[in-house]
Amino acid sequence: MNEKNSLGLNKCFLDLDDPFKLFESWYEEAKKNEINDPNALALGTATKQGVPSVRMVLLKGYDKNGFVFYTNLNSQKGNEIKENPNATMCFHWKSLLRQIRIVGTLSQVEDEVADNYFNSRAYESRIGAWASKQSSELVNREELIKSLEKFKNKYQDQNNVPRPNHWSGWNLKPTSIEFWLDGDNRIHERLKYKLTANNGWTKSLLSP
Repeated sequence: MNEKNSLGLNKCFLDLDDPFKLFESWYEEAKKNEINDPNALALGTATKQGVPSVRMVLLKGYDKNGFVFYTNLNSQKGNEIKENPNATMCFHWKSLLRQIRIVGTLSQVEDEVADNYFNSRAYESRIGAWASKQSSELVNREELIKSLEKFKNKYQDQNNVPRPNHWSGWNLKPTSIEFWLDGDNRIHERLKYKLTANNGWTKSLLSP
């Protein structure tokens, strides 16, 4: 017989009042078991008119204040976030048969935080942040290659590539976090945390 938590869910849901602690537990499992990019997530944003778009990005940090990823601020996602900070994230770990869905609002990280992460990236990635006008149309691939070479010539010292002003991180501060486990015959197990007015969390079971 499978072990259960106090709510009758699989023991992997634990018995925690803090969703960030449960996220940490599941994320650590994913890092051990997911073959590629356990930090990959689907990021959903929308224009101010409510037209949605979704793409995969990589989680680069998290704490009790939210979940962080980095991008060109003038990309499609960056422009949508400036217009409409409401967003959603979805992690799907096929190896564990688990999902985590997060809803919240995005705000830009502090410059110091962005600088520290940018400086930890590989040289080619830092050059790419300068060379690529993300989401803009290219005449041809050669245009991008020439731009990469231009910035390699400009920043030849691999230890001294400044962060572009148009490149930074966004932090999603959640208002709800849902944990999902695949179940037999599509009788899945779902646990949702919702932020309260006093910044606490309530838990509820959801029907599959």
